[in-house]
Amino acid sequence: MAKIHPTAIVEDGARLGQDVEIGAYSIVGRDTVLGDGVRLISNVVINGHTKIGSNSRIFPFACLGFEGQDTKSTESDTQLVIGANTVIREHCTIHRGTPGGGGITRVGDNGYFMVNSHVAHDCQLGDHVVFANNATVAGHVTVGDHVILGGNSGVHQFVRIGHHSMLGGLSGAENDIIPYGLVYGNRDGLSGLNFVGLKRRGFNRKEISELRRAYRMLFEGGGTMAERLAAAASEFAENAHAMEIIDFINADAPRPIMMARPNRAR
Repeated sequence: MAKIHPTAIVEDGARLGQDVEIGAYSIVGRDTVLGDGVRLISNVVINGHTKIGSNSRIFPFACLGFEGQDTKSTESDTQLVIGANTVIREHCTIHRGTPGGGGITRVGDNGYFMVNSHVAHDCQLGDHVVFANNATVAGHVTVGDHVILGGNSGVHQFVRIGHHSMLGGLSGAENDIIPYGLVYGNRDGLSGLNFVGLKRRGFNRKEISELRRAYRMLFEGGGTMAERLAAAASEFAENAHAMEIIDFINADAPRPIMMARPNRAR
């Protein structure tokens, strides 16, 4: 049975799972679906066709499911889908999709979104992502699993961020970041691989060593990128992690790949 504070407003049509808690002064729109065990601490506003997965916690003044900040956006039955066990802290905003961008913004399971972080319309986020305070992604951004965005970082629209990569605090990304990559600095290039994150997630020494070797072949070797890609694809054909980087670079995408800065490559 849901526990709803007397000052909260839950519009007719909203669907609430078992053991949902809706705190003081929260507003839940008529097209909202809250999974079992969802907690809205207080002063949370949820709008539009928004679905929030089980056991997620939403903190005060978060605004979810509103129309995207797109001058072409119009009111429509677009969606926001947020996965289970997600934590959304104070003043966070996540907007629903737009008719011209696929119609859905999707956030995976086990995400952690800190104060003032922002996910724009039509973004596709994987599982176990962390957005530190004031981290923001523009529209149509794709974020892989286990990605960390540092505080006050920003990502250009349509950028892809590969699995297990990290964008450091106060950094800007206007080009695609390869899986396992590390970027820090103002619109900087790749700074290497995200070794700390890989170790935390159980990658062993051999796996990390092979990724380092693939990275150096791709970003520090001679010849053109096409030549280096072909050589790496042959060399690492049986290495799933290295091939993930190679396939990511080869994919047809609207933004270019972020390259390594010679003085930062390592």
